[in-house]
Amino acid sequence: MYIPWANIQLLATVSWLSVAGAIPLDVNDEASIKQAASTIAYGLMTYYTGNQSSSPVAEGTFPAPYYWWEAGAVWGAMIDYWHYTNDSTYNDVVTQALLSQVSPTEDFMPPAEAGQEGNDDQFFWAAAAMTAAERDFSSALAPPSRWLSLASSVFNDLAHRWDTTSCGGGLRWQIYPANTGYDYKNTAANGGFFQLAARLARYTGNGTYAAWASRSWDWMAGVGLVDAGTCAVYDGTQDAQNCSQVNELSFSYTHGMLLAGCASLANASAGSASALWTARAAGLLAASERFFAPFANASLVMYEPACEPQGACDADQLSFKAYLARWLASAAVLVPDLTAAVMPLLARSAVAAAAACTGGEAGEACGQKWYVGGFDGSVGVGQQLSALEVVQGLLVQRASPPAVAAGVEVSVVAASETVPVPTETPTPTGGPRPGVGGGAAVLGGAGRGGLGGWVVGLGVGVVAAVVLV
Repeated sequence: MYIPWANIQLLATVSWLSVAGAIPLDVNDEASIKQAASTIAYGLMTYYTGNQSSSPVAEGTFPAPYYWWEAGAVWGAMIDYWHYTNDSTYNDVVTQALLSQVSPTEDFMPPAEAGQEGNDDQFFWAAAAMTAAERDFSSALAPPSRWLSLASSVFNDLAHRWDTTSCGGGLRWQIYPANTGYDYKNTAANGGFFQLAARLARYTGNGTYAAWASRSWDWMAGVGLVDAGTCAVYDGTQDAQNCSQVNELSFSYTHGMLLAGCASLANASAGSASALWTARAAGLLAASERFFAPFANASLVMYEPACEPQGACDADQLSFKAYLARWLASAAVLVPDLTAAVMPLLARSAVAAAAACTGGEAGEACGQKWYVGGFDGSVGVGQQLSALEVVQGLLVQRASPPAVAAGVEVSVVAASETVPVPTETPTPTGGPRPGVGGGAAVLGGAGRGGLGGWVVGLGVGVVAAVVLV
């Protein structure tokens, strides 16, 4: 499939990185990619102290300023790291971290996180469990069936929260009315639900998951969170206005989130259904051009346009490129028509990311702005995770594709069921954590209680209801 802006001859021209002090990377050499990924993964894991008895941080989580959801994202990346590289160094730590946050209800709803957990946050932990099932990530503590059970339990939670009291459906950003953002229906929550449904449909062969995925996609397209003409993906909409106005901020991770869901459905379907989801995936890939063109002299290097050029990205946003890279790689292996367009994008960005990994005492910590030709002085979990994802994504074609286990027994909420969220869902004892949802200004917006909290003045203009075909 031809994506004009991405159709470049790249692998031969940027195969070897020779920036002084940078992590060496030959994108055509499997051993070089694995070594670079190993170095970056080690740097990422140095931020984790939750498995140390002396640490005040809860097991499975990272210290401030990193919110609970991002830990789930890290563990999903580390499962892929094992799958791509066959390096099992961190497997026990990852397994224990994931299981530590399962919660008494078996659905990643730990009471301690109620003050910050939104629907999108819960998705990221479910996505890690889903990856574990797809990668056949097993141990004495958790066979693949356990991971599937966790992912399907979260799916059922989200399906039960499908809210028809406003906007004709959709998920709210927040789970609890007391949390800032409860009145916001955003793409992170709904796109996460869509992707999880799509991946469960592919893994289990259960058509109910596919029906929910279609329902979720149609709702997002219908309210304008996905632009019918350009395939741009926007941040969210207010239910108080019946979702008549759309916040047109656009972030890389939600593009990737929907792309991976479409790719999963394209792979799981046949005939006209597969063609439809393939076309949607291709449209989203084409629309992701906006995340690869910061400057004329640094074209096709991934960046976060909403905040990165201004140096305004917060701890959450610093990790967003990680998820676009992860889900681009997923799309490349699930939809072969997209491979030729995706892999050069990952390759160029991986080379630039490796060039940015010269910080810290060891000279291997990764920076944020990959397009500057070196280290920009910005380090953290998000920067390290983003570099890891884009580098290890180069191995996607050398590893086995996501597994399936068609015919497994799962309990699924029927897509025809309407189970609105209770109007008064009590927040568990303890309430919102200090500083969560407390009005932190981000890009001119107000409030942050979980992922996706850029509720920036929704007077962007009415977006007519559309349905992609």
